[in-house]
Amino acid sequence: MNINEKEDMLLAPYAAKSRNSKGRLHKNEKEHEYRSPYQRDRDRIIHSTAFRRLEYKTQVFVNHEGDYYRTRLTHSLEVAQIARTLAKALALCEELTEAVALAHDLGHTPFGHAGEDILNDLMLGHGGFEHNIHTLKIVDLLEERYPDFPGLNLTWETREGIVKHTTKYDKAKIPPELDPDLMPTLEAQIVDIADEIAYDNHDLDDGLTSGLIREDMLDSIPLWQKTKNEIECLHPGIGNPVKRYQIIRKLISLLVDDAYRETLKKLNTRNIKTIEDVRNSKTRLVDFSESFKDERAPLRKFLQKELYQHYRVNRMSDKAKRFIEDLFRTYIKNTSILPQVYQSKITNEETKYVVVCDYIASMTDRFALDEHEKLFNPYKKV
Repeated sequence: MNINEKEDMLLAPYAAKSRNSKGRLHKNEKEHEYRSPYQRDRDRIIHSTAFRRLEYKTQVFVNHEGDYYRTRLTHSLEVAQIARTLAKALALCEELTEAVALAHDLGHTPFGHAGEDILNDLMLGHGGFEHNIHTLKIVDLLEERYPDFPGLNLTWETREGIVKHTTKYDKAKIPPELDPDLMPTLEAQIVDIADEIAYDNHDLDDGLTSGLIREDMLDSIPLWQKTKNEIECLHPGIGNPVKRYQIIRKLISLLVDDAYRETLKKLNTRNIKTIEDVRNSKTRLVDFSESFKDERAPLRKFLQKELYQHYRVNRMSDKAKRFIEDLFRTYIKNTSILPQVYQSKITNEETKYVVVCDYIASMTDRFALDEHEKLFNPYKKV
């Protein structure tokens, strides 16, 4: 049984299938005999340099603050796991789903959204900076692994899923070649909602572990309190940390289950039969129910106020912006201190800004901190 026959047997008619792919950026590459195009995309992402760097890039807490907090790498793995669960339940392409999930944060700067914000400010007048667009640039151009083409030469569908990744933090200007007016595949839409689920629950877990938020602060949140009561009834006398893990595990299950049921409902009520129906839909099909959005809202507001705006998080974000601005202005003023490989890419004043931006965006947290120390501490060896 070949790849197309397997997909016809296992996948829903509105799923992304290999035979319907719009192909790769560089068309001369042949597909594999028994690995699907989307499986190859996923594997290329996993083996990329940009993916390995995610281990030392901030999720909420900077890398040096502790070894057990989420990083961009563990966050991406958790998003992929949640997304695969939904994709399998909905008979969608797990390989495409996983490829988009694992790639969705490749373009993040050091120090999380603080780094992205300051780089965007510094690049005003030079194209700005947005991490989804930068992810696309990484997979299309910046990764150097193949003799016949730059980048990873991913399929159109994976590239589309990357650039159409949409959360409250993402405002990418989608290139015309990737059909900005059409909805992405259901597989890509699943990644968006899996990202939200991971953010809510794993950031909550890290916030409690750090002590920035306490469990008693959450007792006023109905969804937390209801879930906590259920766990305590199921496991009388249960203590922490197991109780906390069980509460968060249950919250993830509730979110996944609601998204699954609401998506099935929308697929049926809107009579979605083909991938063309998905693309031509006026709104996204993968979503939470309105009632669950209302139930979830107080928890999200709590995290925004008590964790993301905590003074310690704000202090680190402010410090990170100053680090990155120092690096940026120093490199722009004197490009001779850049590594030779980056110097060689500068051809004029405009490319100077782009190259410096690309270099800083590629840094991990600890590399950026070390680089700042080398450039500004006269006692540090360079």
